[in-house]
Amino acid sequence: MECLLGLACKDFAIIAADQTNAHSIIVMNNEENKLFKVSNHMAMGVTGEAGDTTQFAEFIAKNVQLYKMRHGYELSPTAAANFTRKTLAQHLRSSSPYMVNMLLGGYDTKSDESALYFIDYLGSFQKVPFATHGYGGFFCMGIMDRFHRNDLSVEEAYEVLRKCVAEIHKRLIVNLPNFKVQVIDKNGIRDLEPLTAKKPPTAA
Repeated sequence: MECLLGLACKDFAIIAADQTNAHSIIVMNNEENKLFKVSNHMAMGVTGEAGDTTQFAEFIAKNVQLYKMRHGYELSPTAAANFTRKTLAQHLRSSSPYMVNMLLGGYDTKSDESALYFIDYLGSFQKVPFATHGYGGFFCMGIMDRFHRNDLSVEEAYEVLRKCVAEIHKRLIVNLPNFKVQVIDKNGIRDLEPLTAKKPPTAA
């Protein structure tokens, strides 16, 4: 019942993740962080089994940092996404698969381009202009397709996510009140104001 939303534009990528931590029919808390820093210019939104999400995200982040220490430069978003997909595929064929879905957003400082990658637990991998994971995505793909442009500003992209979250709050039977939002650009990773049900967004 978790949800990830992401957009990639010319100068940045932006990712939103719900903050609900639920077990069975019980909501444990609504302040769970599902966005993980991979490097100075990459972040990953991860959903799935509770133990797998944290362990896998930290494994990828530490290996990216290890590569930087050994070689003196960071992996590009494309290289990091390929490494992530390969790791998932290898574990899928072992006795300890990771049940995680993710959106990896980053900014390549060498090519001055942003990127967003859709990766799922089966090792599917695709560079996309916008993407979702979870049931909430069923209500958002049309909105993203309608409003996404490559030349959007950060404020305009945030407004697209606001419209998506408004639709999730309106249509989805499961309560996902809070969404954490991060933008990744040439200046690094920064948090934007969370999207919450307490301040109802304007629907599309």
